[in-house]
Amino acid sequence: MARVQALMGYWEKILHVDLTEKKTQIKRLEMKDARRFIGGSGLACHLLYPLVNEATNPLSPENALLFMTGPLTATAAPSSGRFTVCAKSPATNLWGESSCGGIFGAKLKLSGFDGILFTGRAEQPVYLTVLSGQPSIEDASPLWGKTTDETRELLLRDVGRTIGVASIGPAGENVVRYACIIADWGRAAGRTGMGAVMGSKNLKAIAVDGAARPPLADEDKFREAAQAASKKVREHIMFKVYSQTGTAGYVDFAQVMGALSAKYFSQGVFEGADKISGSTMSETILTGTSTCQGCFIRCGRVVEIREGKYKLAATKGPEYETVAAFGANLLCDDLAGICLANQLCNSLGLDTISSGVSIGFAYHLFEKGVIDPSDTSGLELKWGEIDPAIALVQMIAHRQGIGDVLAEGVRAMGEKFGAAKDAAQINGLEFSFQDPRGFHGMAVCYATSPRGACHQQADMYMVEIGWGDEQLGIESKDRLEDESKGVTAARLQDYRAVTNSLIICCMAFPTPPLLAQMLTHATGRAWSVKDLLVQGERIMNLKRAFNIKMGFRVSNEKLPSIVTKPLTEGGSLGTVPDLEQQLREYYAYRQWDRKSGKPKKEKLLELELAEVAHDLWR
Repeated sequence: MARVQALMGYWEKILHVDLTEKKTQIKRLEMKDARRFIGGSGLACHLLYPLVNEATNPLSPENALLFMTGPLTATAAPSSGRFTVCAKSPATNLWGESSCGGIFGAKLKLSGFDGILFTGRAEQPVYLTVLSGQPSIEDASPLWGKTTDETRELLLRDVGRTIGVASIGPAGENVVRYACIIADWGRAAGRTGMGAVMGSKNLKAIAVDGAARPPLADEDKFREAAQAASKKVREHIMFKVYSQTGTAGYVDFAQVMGALSAKYFSQGVFEGADKISGSTMSETILTGTSTCQGCFIRCGRVVEIREGKYKLAATKGPEYETVAAFGANLLCDDLAGICLANQLCNSLGLDTISSGVSIGFAYHLFEKGVIDPSDTSGLELKWGEIDPAIALVQMIAHRQGIGDVLAEGVRAMGEKFGAAKDAAQINGLEFSFQDPRGFHGMAVCYATSPRGACHQQADMYMVEIGWGDEQLGIESKDRLEDESKGVTAARLQDYRAVTNSLIICCMAFPTPPLLAQMLTHATGRAWSVKDLLVQGERIMNLKRAFNIKMGFRVSNEKLPSIVTKPLTEGGSLGTVPDLEQQLREYYAYRQWDRKSGKPKKEKLLELELAEVAHDLWR
């Protein structure tokens, strides 16, 4: 059989690392697969699909962990210095995926590989170096127990100052279900517990470096398209918000829209919102900004707390979701305390969203009398007080006391304490802070997201505040209505599947035609917007098939009662989304079977997923 013509922008190489045997091997990345799934999470899902099944324990040696780049990584494309890490998730037992910035993704691409696949489990702690294309498995015993900050500094000292580092902290070592991976300086591959998978494999860190750039098909035309795309990003209104006040600049707007859930999703207004906003951060504790490789948005905040009990040297400031999770969620308006909680989560290697929601659930249960100080090692979990939350962060990371229960996530907490209806999760992943009562379209996005209650597989809140695109078939409609939201969400998911495979940050908004142009001039294959959307639909169907294979059940596609109670004040105006209507539209548009959740065989064949169709419908 003739080999598919190579595409530019790829190395056509995946580094395979068998941790059990301590062996590395370079295997070819087939270009026919790159043509169908692009890169990033799309290509990762295709590569992982045959390697795991429903019986695979996510924390066992049999699970596979894949770090992937995309065809635009380490190029001049705006906000493209990213990587994706994927595996079967220990948080959900379904598709696990997390995208991350920093410099690690670009360094991985420049090292001469499109991705790194880890299998097995090392007998003792190890870390991997990939320097100028040469992999080496090293002893990580001296690093075990270290925070992510300490690990990075030691590797920069011992391996080289120019490396990109991705590492886990004590939370990953102790396989907290939502442990994250921290890249470089405070950038998190946060959701779905990829840090726990690393910990289960005794893999402490990865250090990469290189200077080899994959050739692009047409350097000059690519540069022109990238410059035009950068111009569009700069013109978008969110560029001004994120660059001037960071993502926490969204706090005030979220409050007005009814999306900033307060007091563990039970209040529509948080009176202290102005004290924890990005604007307040800029006016009080901000000392600088930070950015990812090749990104001019510079949404990262650098903060310093110069006095008081939360005193902190210059550190990465909290993002919107973190401010919401440890602020409004706990009724805490102490920005300094929130910054300390954020710094601890980063250094210990914890997803701030799942950590904050799990802690908020504990506060909620404490108020209801379900748990008391005898359960919490004497801690009084009182709304508005951040100190108990800071203590719980430490307890979660080290699985101490009730922290061992919280480390399993809110689904397990709800089952243990007889409060499953109040567990703010879907498929085991904790809700983020885009409340579906304030943005109704988020209901179907949360319910159908391949990785659980996730706001980044489809950012409908952006559509519902005015963003739309005629070529994508995405029209902005009233945020508190339900009609047509299922169809719009599916189209947006397809588009985000593309950006998550290229990989472009969801906070950057180049136009779809410019994305198609950049991919065309990078790879040498002509791509239209329509072509990209077909790829996105294929990827979304593949991720659904992956979840069906892992044991997904349609009965889980529902909102927990904690977010279906109308709020009497705030921007949601007492409304709740009609998820059933949204799901009917969604399934009809997708051509998925409503009873089983499976994509119909005809749809899979149409999308050139014959092998998946055979697997699901044999």
